[in-house]
Amino acid sequence: MSGSRLRSGRVAAATALAGVAWPHVHAAENNTIRLALIGCGGRGSGAAGNALSAPGGPTQLVAMADLFEDRLRRSHQSLSEQFKDKVAVPPERQFVGFDAYRKAIDCLRPGDVALLTTHAAFRPGHLEYAVEKGLHVFMEKTFAPDPGGVQRILRAGEAAAKKNLKIGAGVMCRHSSARQALIERIRAGAMGDIQLIRAYRMDDGYRMGPFQGKENELLWQIRRPYQFLWASSGIFIELMIHQIDECCWIKDAWPIAAHGVGGRGPDSTDCSQNLDTYAIEYTFPDGAKALVTGRYIPKCHTDFATFVHGTKCAAQFSGNIHAPTVQMYKDQRIERSHITWRPPKETVDPWQAEWNVLLEAIRQDR
Repeated sequence: MSGSRLRSGRVAAATALAGVAWPHVHAAENNTIRLALIGCGGRGSGAAGNALSAPGGPTQLVAMADLFEDRLRRSHQSLSEQFKDKVAVPPERQFVGFDAYRKAIDCLRPGDVALLTTHAAFRPGHLEYAVEKGLHVFMEKTFAPDPGGVQRILRAGEAAAKKNLKIGAGVMCRHSSARQALIERIRAGAMGDIQLIRAYRMDDGYRMGPFQGKENELLWQIRRPYQFLWASSGIFIELMIHQIDECCWIKDAWPIAAHGVGGRGPDSTDCSQNLDTYAIEYTFPDGAKALVTGRYIPKCHTDFATFVHGTKCAAQFSGNIHAPTVQMYKDQRIERSHITWRPPKETVDPWQAEWNVLLEAIRQDR
């Protein structure tokens, strides 16, 4: 999606709103942008830390919400220790439960920012409410677990555009300066016509044992969101959304076809809804292909990278755990001795950069 990270096509039109000229909507008169964190796990806490670290003007976390009290407490303690008076979330603004997101959002003023960092099952409803309340939004990936949810996200983006609200979305690779530098070279023709993209994420996986019946099963599933399609889209989309986004960014286009296969090992004891292997061949309007492979089996070869092949040469677009391993080669051979170009070293990591861009867009009405 966009704002933080996708910038072309229908989804971006609904969500990447920083460049649209509408009547000015900004933070309150004292220039402090207030934040509400909805979803206090690792991603949410990290996003809040990035928001509180961004330059350009003051930010303050004023409300927090989560389904689980223990997770909220840990996040609050960690953020308070790190950011001191930038975290002003007394007990009366710490909310727990399925309706906690509404209570946290209600603590904000129009023009403040809601951080929607639960898993995808809850994103459409949270986004709709935040837009209704006149808030800018940062929302983590994935964005919805099914087509109906995606349509709700798109409609909420259209409603946000009418209110001049900015939405940043959690595909941070778009804010990698190293990747941006390679994109500039691709657009300038340095690689020729891009004919093939190869993207991989292969690791030991995320297996799950059976439910033991000792707790509420719904809450048990929510604590294991990667293992259930309804909660997070499942492991493939949850993880490979970044690589798929990179492919679309490289081509500056949406695929027109996708052909996929997947399967499980015959000895698998995994009780989740995931498969062990996924492979999708995307076809773009000019006939170029993107091959996206996810494999989650222990004790096998691992890989985490994206490669690009043009008519003139090949390049690496990203590396392990989204590292900015970006380089061009003199021909199609992906070998260290054939590297001909590397971008300058990144000075701001993409997770922070996306927040810098979002908050500047809000303050400057970009």
